[in-house]
Amino acid sequence: MIIPTTPPTRTGIVTSMMDADGTTADRTTQGRGTGTRHMRTTYDTSSAPAYATADSPSETGPAADVDLRHHGDREVGPGLVDLAVNVRGSAPPAWLTERIAESLAHLAAYPDATAARAAVADRHRRPVGEVLLTAGAAEAFVLLARALTPRHTVVVHPQFTEPEAALRAAGHTVRRVLLTEREGFGLDPAQIPEEADLVVIGNPTNPTSVLHSAGTLAALARPGRVLVVDEAFADAIPGEPESLAERRDLAGLVVVRSLTKTWALAGLRIGYLLAPSDLVRRCAEAQPLWSVSTPALVAAEACSGPDALAHASASAVTLATDRAFLVERLRAIPGVRLPVEPRASFVLAHVEDGLKVRELLRERGFAVRRADTFPGLGPDWLRIAVRDRATTTAFTAALEGVLTT
Repeated sequence: MIIPTTPPTRTGIVTSMMDADGTTADRTTQGRGTGTRHMRTTYDTSSAPAYATADSPSETGPAADVDLRHHGDREVGPGLVDLAVNVRGSAPPAWLTERIAESLAHLAAYPDATAARAAVADRHRRPVGEVLLTAGAAEAFVLLARALTPRHTVVVHPQFTEPEAALRAAGHTVRRVLLTEREGFGLDPAQIPEEADLVVIGNPTNPTSVLHSAGTLAALARPGRVLVVDEAFADAIPGEPESLAERRDLAGLVVVRSLTKTWALAGLRIGYLLAPSDLVRRCAEAQPLWSVSTPALVAAEACSGPDALAHASASAVTLATDRAFLVERLRAIPGVRLPVEPRASFVLAHVEDGLKVRELLRERGFAVRRADTFPGLGPDWLRIAVRDRATTTAFTAALEGVLTT
């Protein structure tokens, strides 16, 4: 199922630069230590062909159907147990907190990404020139949207909505490929139009918790196409078996990673992208000066070392056990349907009258993520974060009470 979405109408050919506030101006600006930054040419797409099928809703404007900027943090509040945000743990491990605290002594100096970039490159067996540190994975999507000039962009949904939001903000038309419950929210590479020159997909996918095979995603790569794989939750899976982060043989592959989920660093904002060096340079030119702080860079370096990787691996094993317990409890509740075997740090569940169930859970002290803001999902879907057994036991008892009362 393919659905086109369009940015505000533009006419003719427009040469523009995206400002930090999201506006554009017809001018040439000075780059970041690289001379003149080239202006970006975008094209009128108001007459782009429609790809909606007969049973697919069409859209008439940006974000006509869902709020792409709705995220789990909007669900939480005072007195609520948080099962809405996918950050694991309430604080970083003590050794990481200490490293970050030590970096505060160096705040008078401008951030230097050299050591962190080298550590990430070594962690993924890549040259340093193929790594760009970013202020969370979200900034990586913004930079890609500003640096790339695709004519046929496809975003595979349901998935994290910031990539599409960033592409819209940069003036791109986005076509959606909607994966369905009937197919287990799995992807057949044949669903991607041949003309697509930018494809964005998550793996494992937020919110479905589906893990696509590396072979399936690799089949999407080809010369003339940029393939962006959001691997923000890849380290939640023991051994990262389907990660493409170390694949340098696939044309146009970009892998986006986050360090905020496993390490409880959402407030620090640290992530990175892995890509061919020429694309990394283009994204770096679009990145504001010093957008990644010194504490965040220290965290990136610390989380890329062998001890940290061993810690993350052990955490992934624990997560798998906790997730299995959550799945067992959910499947025992009448009225709850799990569409797939979840593989990430969250579970997608279907319940009748989901929005009302969510509100009743809030009254009982629990926040879960509404999923109707993910394209392709409706109001009867909820995303539930994996927590420890005690929290899961209390939450599932509350959910059962809501559904059986």
